[in-house]
Amino acid sequence: MSKTNKKAAAQARRAKIEEARRAERARERRNRIITITLSTVIVAGLVGWGGYALNSANEKDEQQAAAKKKPVRGEKTWDKKKLAQNHVQGTVDYPMKPPVGGDHNQAWMTCDGTVYTKPIGNENAVHSLEHGAVWITYNDKAADADIKTLGDKVSSTPYTLMSPSKDQSGTITLSAWGTQLSVDKASDPRVEQFLSKYVQGSQTPEPGAACTGGLTA
Repeated sequence: MSKTNKKAAAQARRAKIEEARRAERARERRNRIITITLSTVIVAGLVGWGGYALNSANEKDEQQAAAKKKPVRGEKTWDKKKLAQNHVQGTVDYPMKPPVGGDHNQAWMTCDGTVYTKPIGNENAVHSLEHGAVWITYNDKAADADIKTLGDKVSSTPYTLMSPSKDQSGTITLSAWGTQLSVDKASDPRVEQFLSKYVQGSQTPEPGAACTGGLTA
């Protein structure tokens, strides 16, 4: 092969190689653009979803806060300023059955989701209410199935206790400090509303006080 032909062949190879390099650089630029575009879309999507999730969480919190401010339909309330909080010995003549506050025994009933199958001392249960517990009681009209349902609910809910109370007028009664609700069935949606609102609720005179380590019988 002549020198002229060799030189032409070398130039052709260099031109081919340069063309391949240009094509490779073009592909790399396209890939970078695609990667940046996709990353931007993904980040924007995540930011948008995060904002939506945050707004949804805030709305849910606001709805729950608003619900807790509303009274539960049918509940009775007493002036909490007039409910004494003295520790006393012996029995107390409470104006309501079951009691929702007032003077009480220095020993509280354990109320860490505790189900009692026999009546308990009013004076001890009231101390539990002072600590932010909800006390569920029932009389002889309550169905066995409802008693079991309520017992299961109490067992899984800290700061609650449950016991029979034959002398109450309502079939099932839920009591918190200064507040009380009576229902006929455990399936009544107000049961859950009352628990959500008053377990360690704003009515609690001593929020965070122990519900463990009290009397158990």
